[in-house]
Amino acid sequence: MSKYARQDILDIIEQEDIEFIRLQFTDISGKLKNMATTVKQIDKILDGHYRFDCKAIDGFSGTGYEELFLVPDLDTFVIFPWRPQNGKVARFLCDVVKPDGTPFAGDARYILKKTVKKAKDMGYSFNTAIKNEFFLFDIGENGEPASYSSEKGGYFDVGPADCGENARRDMVLYLSDMDIGVETSYHSDEAAQHVLDLGYAPPLEMADAIMTTRLVVRTVAKRHGLHATFMPKPKVNVKGSGAHYIFSIDKDGRNIFTDKEDRFGISKEGYAFMAGILRHIPGMSLITNPIVNSYKRLVPGYLAPVTVCWSATNLSPLIRITSIGSDGGRVILRNPDGATNPYLVIALCLAAGMDGIKNQLKPPACMEELSEEEIKNAGMLPRTLHEAVKLFKNDSFIQEVLGSHISGQMVKAKDLEWNEYCSQVTLWETKHYLSTI
Repeated sequence: MSKYARQDILDIIEQEDIEFIRLQFTDISGKLKNMATTVKQIDKILDGHYRFDCKAIDGFSGTGYEELFLVPDLDTFVIFPWRPQNGKVARFLCDVVKPDGTPFAGDARYILKKTVKKAKDMGYSFNTAIKNEFFLFDIGENGEPASYSSEKGGYFDVGPADCGENARRDMVLYLSDMDIGVETSYHSDEAAQHVLDLGYAPPLEMADAIMTTRLVVRTVAKRHGLHATFMPKPKVNVKGSGAHYIFSIDKDGRNIFTDKEDRFGISKEGYAFMAGILRHIPGMSLITNPIVNSYKRLVPGYLAPVTVCWSATNLSPLIRITSIGSDGGRVILRNPDGATNPYLVIALCLAAGMDGIKNQLKPPACMEELSEEEIKNAGMLPRTLHEAVKLFKNDSFIQEVLGSHISGQMVKAKDLEWNEYCSQVTLWETKHYLSTI
């Protein structure tokens, strides 16, 4: 059931003295895009007649269209709490459609909607949560983003060791004003590293919330004289930042991942869902870890996953399962990072998990029951973006979920990124080779 009707939006605009409207959408790579206008255009906006030049958006060009249209999702209408109180600014998150009004195949939001509908038609409803990690670094002398911080905080520290607590407080308050619930916020393991845990929400609502959270985190950080980054591995010799996605499924109002008779409290559906993700995760890695830097995080020794294994007790598996607490059985995927497009990540996880349930797949033994050699033989995550592209090309199921347009654009863009990266000469290379060779 929708939260807002057209007249509700018009009433809020008048009552709240809103003057500016932002129309936001997400490109294929997961970057939030934006067009701004005044409330004088509200009828045009609500009629879905706001067009934009799609050739200017990476992954949207080459479709045969010069322009695409933005259709606002009325339920995403919120007022930016950090903007002036006179002449307020509000936003819609939008779907992208073709001139004839049909969905654009490159719209990640549309891909997630399709996946959720398919599961809903089978009687399933999903719950999704996330653990967002990010760094709050200092600003350089010339106002440029830096990769250093003077703070020395660690896990769950308080001020003054935790220099980001005031910024996190404002992030949580702003997100609450925008109807996004943060269950917990705290200092993470590394200096200047922080966490916001978003509570359970339906998949589309969660993906929208993730995009909004990234905007809020960066905006608040700047207002505090800091630079926020979700870059997976911004510094060498420190733990990187992940985005741990948490899933459960309800059917007839019951969490079907829960089985109190199981030793870990997980049902056969929960194990099958996990097995589906394990089967497809090599090909999914291009989406869950989409940039060159993603693979600098996925290395041994930093609590990030490197093998295709699961556990209920280990702190560093690819997938962790748990049934502790009132939420029941849950499957937690730990390899994604903050460079992702959350719509595509959630869509692929749900599709792969449902494929596991449909085919009654069984996961391998948990990593505690395997030797080191058996863990290695279970399979490794890709070590580079180049390897991830090859594995993506080999998984027709993943490409079918995303559609040919997004699949083709991702391969094209990531091949270019890898080739550009390979042409660079890094500081590490000059340090090791310049004086010795």
